[in-house]
Amino acid sequence: MNMDRNNPKPYAQNFRRGPFRIGERVQLTDTKGKHYTVTLTENGFFQCGRGNFRHRELIGKEEGTVLETGAGRRLLALRPLISDYVLSMPRGATVVYPKDAGQIIHQADIFPGARIVEAGVGSGALSISLLNAAGPGGKLISAEKRAEFADIARANVRSWFRGEMANWQIVLDDVQNVLAAQKEADIDRVIFDLLDPWENVSAAARALVSGGVILAYVTTTTQMSCFVEKLRETRLFTEPVANETMLRTWHLDGLSVRPDHRMVAHTGFLVTARRLARGSGPLRERVSPPAAAGEERKISERKLRKVCRDVARRSAAEEAYMHGTGGEKPESGK
Repeated sequence: MNMDRNNPKPYAQNFRRGPFRIGERVQLTDTKGKHYTVTLTENGFFQCGRGNFRHRELIGKEEGTVLETGAGRRLLALRPLISDYVLSMPRGATVVYPKDAGQIIHQADIFPGARIVEAGVGSGALSISLLNAAGPGGKLISAEKRAEFADIARANVRSWFRGEMANWQIVLDDVQNVLAAQKEADIDRVIFDLLDPWENVSAAARALVSGGVILAYVTTTTQMSCFVEKLRETRLFTEPVANETMLRTWHLDGLSVRPDHRMVAHTGFLVTARRLARGSGPLRERVSPPAAAGEERKISERKLRKVCRDVARRSAAEEAYMHGTGGEKPESGK
C-alpha cells in the first residue's frame, strides 16, 4: 500500500488502479443503467434480478470489464467514483452534493498542503473531498457537536481511504472553540456548513492567514444575508461573493439529444470572501442601498408636486364626467 513519508497512513492510491482485488468495493451497472455496489470476497456470490456470478470471476480482472452472468445478462464492473460513493454511503445528515463539493474545492482554492477548519462534518462527504484536495501534506480539522454524526463521518472516511487518516482530526466541540484553539493567522481555509455561520466570523478572522478564504454553504437567503452582512460589519474581509450551482443532465440517444426532464436544482448557496491583511481596511466604503430595510423610501419634491397635479387633474375630470357637466371620460392612470 502506498505510504507518504510524512504521513504513514494510507491514501488508497493502490486501491484506485490495477486489477480488482479481494476487499475492494466494485460498482456494477446493468443494461438498464441500475447500479449495484459489492465488496469482493474470496467466496462471495452476487445475485440480483439481472443474474448472478461468483466474486472470483471478477477478482483479478481489469477495471471496465463487462461480465456475462450465467443467465446471459451483462454487467459492467468499475470502481465507484467519489461522486458515486458519497451519494450511496450511509448518512446521518444530508450530504454536500458532488456539484457543490466540486465548487467548494475550486472556489475556496483547496491546495495540496492546505490547513483547513470545517464545521460541521455531517456524514463526511465534504471531508473526503477536502482531504483529497489537501493531500497527505495538508491538515483538516473538523468541528462537530454531535457524536453520532462524528462516528458516521469517521466510518465513511475510513472506508473511502482504506484506513485512518493521520492528517484529519474530528473535534467534538463548537467551532468557535476549535478556531480559538488555533494559532492566530495559522489556518488557510475555513469552511462552514452549519445553520448560523455568521456567529463564527470573528473567530475565523482571527485564525485565518492574510488572504485566506472563508466559505459558507447555506441553504436559505436569510442565512446568506446574515452571513454577508456580518462579513461586511467586521471590515476584515473582501466584499463577499455568492452563487449557486444547478446541474442538468442530458438524454443522449442518436439524434434525440435533449435535456433530461429532471435536474438537481437548488441545494445551497456558496458565499466566499478573503481575509484582509492585518491593519488594512476594505478597498472601498460600502454605501447602503436606497430603501434599505426599515427605511422610508425618499421621493423628490419636484416629482411629488407633479404627482399631486396629475391626481387633482384626474379627479376633476372624473367629477365632471360623473355629473354630466360636459367633461370627457377621463383616461386611465398610467
